[in-house]
Amino acid sequence: MTRPLFLTAALLVSTLPQASLAAEPHYALSLYGDIKYAADFTHFDYVNPDAPKGGAVKFQAIGTFDSLNPHVIKGNPAAGLDALTNPTLMAQSYDEPFTMYGYVAQSVERADDNMSISFNLRPEAQWNDGQQLTADDIVWTFNTLVKDGAPFYRAYYGDVKSATAETPTRVTFTFAHANNRELPLIIGQMPILPKHYWDGKDFSQSTLEPPVNAGPYTISNVQPGRSIEYSRKKDWWGAGLAVNKGRYNFDKITYIYFRDPNVALEAFFAGEYDLQQENIAKLWNAAYDVAPVKDGRIIKQEIANTRPAGLQGFIYNTRRPVFADPKVREALAYAFDFEWENKQFAFGSYVRTRSYFENSELAATGLPSEKELAILEPYRDQLPAEVFTTEYNPPKTDGSGNNRMNLKKAADILDAAGYKVGADGIRISPKDGKPLEFEFVDANPAFERWILPFIQNLKKIGVKASFRVVDEAQYINRMQTFDFDMTTMVVPQSDSPGNEQREFWMSDKADMNGSRNYIGLKNTVVDELVEQLIKAQTREDLVAHCRALDRVLQWNFLAIPNWYYNKWRLAWWSKLEHPENLSGTTPAILDTWWVKQ
Repeated sequence: MTRPLFLTAALLVSTLPQASLAAEPHYALSLYGDIKYAADFTHFDYVNPDAPKGGAVKFQAIGTFDSLNPHVIKGNPAAGLDALTNPTLMAQSYDEPFTMYGYVAQSVERADDNMSISFNLRPEAQWNDGQQLTADDIVWTFNTLVKDGAPFYRAYYGDVKSATAETPTRVTFTFAHANNRELPLIIGQMPILPKHYWDGKDFSQSTLEPPVNAGPYTISNVQPGRSIEYSRKKDWWGAGLAVNKGRYNFDKITYIYFRDPNVALEAFFAGEYDLQQENIAKLWNAAYDVAPVKDGRIIKQEIANTRPAGLQGFIYNTRRPVFADPKVREALAYAFDFEWENKQFAFGSYVRTRSYFENSELAATGLPSEKELAILEPYRDQLPAEVFTTEYNPPKTDGSGNNRMNLKKAADILDAAGYKVGADGIRISPKDGKPLEFEFVDANPAFERWILPFIQNLKKIGVKASFRVVDEAQYINRMQTFDFDMTTMVVPQSDSPGNEQREFWMSDKADMNGSRNYIGLKNTVVDELVEQLIKAQTREDLVAHCRALDRVLQWNFLAIPNWYYNKWRLAWWSKLEHPENLSGTTPAILDTWWVKQ
């Protein structure tokens, strides 16, 4: 039961010696570890290279869409756009930690001073209107995303100084400094867009006109707000590349939109779409007792994954005066009885989240290590003392439903901070005299059963809260303009965090509509820790910086941590098949599946 805040692949940079990279082109880049696949590899191990092509598949999406431009903040883009239609310079492998291989770029050269990187393009790469994909397209894409794209791109590419097309098949990016190790592969993951198609058009606006693209699929049918269909290009220029072998097997892919997850599930059982990734534990345990599952027409399976869980939580909008005081944010967490609600609503299946880098070695545990202390010590007088003295853990109960001790702790914190109970039973702020009340907003009605007991507990400590469900389009708009008090959100993390952390936490993003700093955090120490993390030069340094940042975020009480589950819950109609060897980080990667012949 999660809503991704920001979905991103692991971000990578070469471990090959810089002088060697400058001397000759290379086919792959990796952050800190070895490169698994040799230059002459034929396919990734987690695909079936002989998977048959053909057939049609239908997936579901919740909400609606009104745009085919996923790179701007205006409009709600359709599902599948970038993954199916827009290629990248390099492609990530999903069975090694942080490695990427040539895709549109057949080779890459990194300057010996780490101040630039050049990509040599495949001359056969072309747009679906027959025009060649050139370095000019890549330069135009970069400049346009930074200028007119969503705010995320300006943060993500913030250390890129310029992009230059040296020849039609060679593009070079120069950097503002040499310390950003992952920057070359951030560029490698940039979607490539057609300059000639957008000439004379306003890129900053949403559109329902299918654009020219160079990926494996074209948009073949659009029913705004209802469905979008993609058709596989039979003569696609990239089909024979090793990074694409065994992938993109369906002739047609359709996303069907549903307003409500419960309606969508019933449609799945009726055969209206082919695969369901279930995020609600109660439904997984109770709703799948239906004929197609019993007789084997639908296969129901849990598949373990090893990817970092990030943080799911009830996030505070700290721009709101009601949440400006960290003592209030600390106190409210004691009103959420996770242990009881987990038993009541999720069959006890969830694990409590406590870190912003959950389910990974990046999570801060115990007390700070020597390396972490060296990072944090210069800021001691600006940080909560607990950062140095106490391991953070969210409040815990015995699961009985009687969390009297936690509620007393919450009341004590609020009393000490001066929030006295008024005649109506609601506490009053000592700063402005306003009542301590807020609204919880969400687009998923399934969260109501989790929120209502929380609201009831808040009432017991003199806090008034309400819950409002809005439609998906309104929810997205409210998130983009930060028009909420509290909501449920996921801060996803890769195994190699870096530049995207600017978008999550930096002060200059807090008041920028469309940014991912939904919490509204403005903290100069966090700003500096994020920049240091981005410049980490070894895996050991990266881990230490992530843990240091984690501690500071934890003890600023920016969210009430929820839960995570380290398995995919998948159900699919038996016409689909998947490879025997699934990746542990993305076992449900659907571009490796196929229709049974």
